[in-house]
Amino acid sequence: MNILSIQSWVAYGHVGNASAVFPLQRLGAEVWSINTVQFSNHTGYGHWTGQVYTGDAVRDLVDGIAARDVLRHCDAVLSGYMGDAGIGEAILHAVTRVREENPRAIYCCDPVIGDTEEGVYVREGIEEFLRDHALPQADIATPNRFELERLTGLDCGTLTGAKDAVERLAATMRPDGLRCVLLTSLETELTPGDHMDLLVGEGGSFHLLRTPRLPVSVNGAGDAVAALFLFHRLDTGSAVKAMEAAGSAVHGLLRRTAEAGSREILTVAAQDEFVAPATRFVAHPC
Repeated sequence: MNILSIQSWVAYGHVGNASAVFPLQRLGAEVWSINTVQFSNHTGYGHWTGQVYTGDAVRDLVDGIAARDVLRHCDAVLSGYMGDAGIGEAILHAVTRVREENPRAIYCCDPVIGDTEEGVYVREGIEEFLRDHALPQADIATPNRFELERLTGLDCGTLTGAKDAVERLAATMRPDGLRCVLLTSLETELTPGDHMDLLVGEGGSFHLLRTPRLPVSVNGAGDAVAALFLFHRLDTGSAVKAMEAAGSAVHGLLRRTAEAGSREILTVAAQDEFVAPATRFVAHPC
């Protein structure tokens, strides 16, 4: 399996490609990673150093890979945080080039906009670019609740509302694609206070995965979920199995992180969770 991953990079810690690439490699995937930024650490620390790359720089790397005549072997493109619309255009350029060489390739878009705690934290114009340009090209989308509500205008406070929002987003995605939506960080009227939900919708079918809430708040978990879900969806052909595998692995990763009291997710120390999660959670139709 070959995955082209276009995301941010940090030297210290695990967000963006630094959160997504190693788990994919640990599972046996070849990852062609293109970094949109290179920072010392994630911006949640309040101070960082490094550079933001331009859309042209990303496009040049995509074209350089294409010159190796390998895009026909690319199974999927994965994108996360977009620094600006120029980066977004370069990502869609990559998707176009890959699909020209391999029409069966999948595009998984993690539409990073913000979260409930911080609100919107991307630059002006990114939210609109995701809604109007990136997601209409996507086969898989992995928004959190905050992002799905922003993208659809629907309240996800109830399970019915969440399912309606998933269906609305799916209807805007690539017409001849999977139209698969994984909703993360979901809490509805049915979610116990000490748990969190994942909801996946594909082909009019919905399944819910519930895991215990953990006393941890770290960056990069969403990047890992998107990468793992993409891998397992490609590997098994099942959105439900992919959600179970990704949700179980990331729960184990976060549990190990919480036990260690670490501010950074223990991507390397807890790597066995990617291959054989200590606890396997089962999804149910809803």
